[in-house]
Amino acid sequence: MASLIAPANNDSVQDAETLQKAFKGWGTNEKAVISVLGHRNAAQRKQIRQAYWDLYQEDLVKRLESELTGDFERAVYRWILDPEDRDAVLANVALRKSGDYQVIVEIGCVRSAEELLAVRRAYQARYKHSLEEDVAAHTKGDIRKLLVGLVTAFRYEGAEINARLAKSEADILQDAIKDKAYNHEEVIRILTTRSKTQLMATFNRFKDDHTTSITKALLGEHADNNEFTGLLRVAIRCCNEPIKYYEKVLRNAIRRVGTDEDALARVIVTRAEKDLSEIKELYYKSNSVPLDQAVAKETSGDYKAFLLALLGKED
Repeated sequence: MASLIAPANNDSVQDAETLQKAFKGWGTNEKAVISVLGHRNAAQRKQIRQAYWDLYQEDLVKRLESELTGDFERAVYRWILDPEDRDAVLANVALRKSGDYQVIVEIGCVRSAEELLAVRRAYQARYKHSLEEDVAAHTKGDIRKLLVGLVTAFRYEGAEINARLAKSEADILQDAIKDKAYNHEEVIRILTTRSKTQLMATFNRFKDDHTTSITKALLGEHADNNEFTGLLRVAIRCCNEPIKYYEKVLRNAIRRVGTDEDALARVIVTRAEKDLSEIKELYYKSNSVPLDQAVAKETSGDYKAFLLALLGKED
């Protein structure tokens, strides 16, 4: 369930005019920007961008970049883009700046087959390279094999599962873990090609057979600080339990010394129209603090007000 509170009908021309007024004068009226953009869904935001162009022959995204600053500007910029374009930007930033491959795994595993295809198209249109080309150029070895496999997947999305296959592939995964052969080509093949429902059946079978989850089994002494096995765990969690995965990303972002603003904004912005309500519920259950309260404590100013709007809670 989405947390975003958007009107059923909005006047995109009026919204564009409100934004233009917010940019006039000595300083930007950030509250007006939040009151419009913090309460519009993806289709409505696209109409506002078009209306703004039609009225003022100016790109609203570029205008917002010049008017806003800091974490607030980054969050608004990512929010106003079409979801597939936003993912393309997130992937490119992760590859170029931080080598934060967790973001690539998220995009490859949480998005549906059609969404991932749209991200790859958007990436190519924006950067004149394919996503898989850039992933391959910025990585090597086992990490390259895993990430290229994940971003090029077009997984079956039906409900059918094969119980016998789940058993045999649970055994393959167990053998790889027992032998510490985490990078075995069969492990990569299973994680990058099977449907999410089939993978869930395999992981459940693994747990039934070995009385421990596969992610816990991967936390062996040699695997603990290994980047590749860390990414394997992220891939398994993203395919199997995305709500739990995102709750943990938020918890880690908020708990660390100096909030991880990138991770915090990424989850809120990318999930506000998807499953942020469920993530909020799990966050409260796990931490005994409402997510909006935790976010309000760790952020400030317009950035705080904007994130709270996306969380469905006004500051």
